[in-house]
Amino acid sequence: MKPFFLFFMLALTVNAQEHNLDNGFIAEGYDVVAYFQGAAKKGNTAYVVNYKGVKYKFHTEENKATFEADPENYIPQYGGWCAYAMGKDGSKAGINPKRFEIRDGKLYLFYDAFFVNTLDKWLKEDTEKLKAQADKHWKVQ
Repeated sequence: MKPFFLFFMLALTVNAQEHNLDNGFIAEGYDVVAYFQGAAKKGNTAYVVNYKGVKYKFHTEENKATFEADPENYIPQYGGWCAYAMGKDGSKAGINPKRFEIRDGKLYLFYDAFFVNTLDKWLKEDTEKLKAQADKHWKVQ
């Protein structure tokens, strides 16, 4: 029993390390369901879910329940790292949780600071090519 538990805990730790967990939460504690409703909303510590070793905060109890019903539908792409950076060179760059795009039913997050808005770059450049490159880079990580 103990070896299985240790393996399970190690698997959860490795999974969490693949994710951008600034402030201890994916998307810096912003509500991943709210993004799909068109808004970047900070999550509330009253509504937290730990899914596969990654912590998520939600703005409302309803959003928490929505996530729990189908969590895979709301998980940010590329572990919550900047989609543009992942597409350009496979790097794990931080994000500004207010910069996001829902594309083909998936959540993409972006970096935005010091006059560099990677969401703008993502949209101005060949988005489909960047997405394909990001998918390849993410698979080899």
